Amino acid sequence: MKYVLKTKRDLEILNLCNKLLKFNLSKKDKDLVFLIKTQLEKDWRKHLIINLKKLLKKYKIKAN
Repeated sequence: MKYVLKTKRDLEILNLCNKLLKFNLSKKDKDLVFLIKTQLEKDWRKHLIINLKKLLKKYKIKAN
């Protein structure tokens, strides 16, 4: 299972995200919804690291 849906709130979050993704969202809003959905995954930290590294690259900041 990709998502860990332990509570009714988790399911509500997933349903709201899926509903939003059916519409023509801006890239920024799609990215936000995607990031929110990743928080329901078992390995949610992976996506946070990916997005943080993208920001570091965008602003030309070395990670180490």
